[in-house]
Amino acid sequence: MLGHTFVGLVDNVMVGQLGTAELAAVSLGNSFMFIAMSLGIGFSTAITPLVAEADGENNFKNGKSAYKHGLFLCTTIGIALFLVILAAKPLMYLMKQPPEVVELAIPYLDLVAFSLIPLVSFQALKQFSDGLSMTKYPMYATLVANVVNIALNYLLIFGKFGFPQMGIVGAAIGTLVSRFAMVALMWAFLRYKEKSKQYVSNIKFFVLENKMIHKIVSLGFPSALQMFFEVAIFTAAIWLSGILGKNPQAANQIALNLASMTFMVAMGLSVAAMVRVGNQKGLQHFRDLRRIAISIFLLTFLLEVIFAIFFILCNEMLPKIYLDVKDVENLVDNTEVISIAAELLIIAALFQISDGIQVTVLGALRGLQDVKIPTFITFIAYWVIGFPISYYLGLHTEYKNSGIWIGLLAGLTVSAVLLYIRFDYLTKDLIKKN
Repeated sequence: MLGHTFVGLVDNVMVGQLGTAELAAVSLGNSFMFIAMSLGIGFSTAITPLVAEADGENNFKNGKSAYKHGLFLCTTIGIALFLVILAAKPLMYLMKQPPEVVELAIPYLDLVAFSLIPLVSFQALKQFSDGLSMTKYPMYATLVANVVNIALNYLLIFGKFGFPQMGIVGAAIGTLVSRFAMVALMWAFLRYKEKSKQYVSNIKFFVLENKMIHKIVSLGFPSALQMFFEVAIFTAAIWLSGILGKNPQAANQIALNLASMTFMVAMGLSVAAMVRVGNQKGLQHFRDLRRIAISIFLLTFLLEVIFAIFFILCNEMLPKIYLDVKDVENLVDNTEVISIAAELLIIAALFQISDGIQVTVLGALRGLQDVKIPTFITFIAYWVIGFPISYYLGLHTEYKNSGIWIGLLAGLTVSAVLLYIRFDYLTKDLIKKN
């Protein structure tokens, strides 16, 4: 999960050397991508609990069916999301964003949008592999993809070793090629590993069963909405900060990228919760299920507290990684961006604790295959409570960017509390009935 975000970190750090307008353009382009990725990645999470439950029951047939149908549906969704992003590009001109930022963002988005197809297909392979507790192989594929991305960024953004200097379009090419590399590597791992090769061999890809399609969609669609509601409020924060100007938007991107890095640790633990809860559900061991899940929640809380302390202590130093502080021509802009980002990291230190808890509890609930009520909870937390606070404090008070992030903190905290109450109720009820 860190590897996914590291692609964005590398793009932001390298593009940030070009200037704040280029960094804001990547932020704007990726705001569309975040929404599409949330739907694709959220949908793919339906595969993991089904495979984990089948693995717990030692039911090979159900596990293989979940893999085949999940891969087919995810690939189809990846293509659909790519086409939707292309159709949505004109919205950039209607969003009151800085004109120079929009002009830079359009060509970047064209290429990055196409990378949705391999990304969502990779997610299907990854979620299947996770369901079999084979979590190392997606990590290896993602690490190699990051090396490919860094190398291509260096060559194409700055025009090194005779390659053309392409600026942020070069970053988009690096991202696209690295995501195709991830799919190829992941397929090779699954095809040749003893535990998985029977699942991925002799697949009749277009021979589909309505029952399994319905099962994956009934789990995947609400899971996609859960992730969409959260990512969409962060995307709204990018757009709101864009109304404040290119420097606030660039600062927002820096703080958001740093917070995303630590969030991905919790996201990885969320997958662990999903897999282990799915295993225990298949075994009907509900006391162990609850004990394991709460242990993961506690581990997440402790790690996020450590990250929070790190953000508070290093809030002024971390944003400087993204910008050339020696660039005299852009010194005023860069200084303003660093100052705003440092303030946001203090709020990020607090909200990532709530964010970590809510995503691991959500993973445990997905392992229980409970997705409908959590979807309603996430909508209320982010869009009935969080977004109105972000909008009012960000655009109508002196808090500005900090006000936008206070709204994010409120939404994430409400989500964490309500989702834990849901988990607590369900697990106690299962133990009592058992």
